[in-house]
Amino acid sequence: MGGQKIRPLWRRSTFSQGGEGNCVEVAFLHREVWVRDSHAPDRPTISFPRRTWHAFLTELKPPTA
Repeated sequence: MGGQKIRPLWRRSTFSQGGEGNCVEVAFLHREVWVRDSHAPDRPTISFPRRTWHAFLTELKPPTA
């Protein structure tokens, strides 16, 4: 198995479905989350530890009343 590349399974964010054309894709690999621009998939990605990604998404959610 040495030399095989990891092929991430990219998913488009549900928040990117608007008509603006701004699309973000994410892939979950081991303990990381990779993020890329779906309009430029060959450009470099950014990655975050899963805990950091979870904290980021938690902060985006509106407070419950």
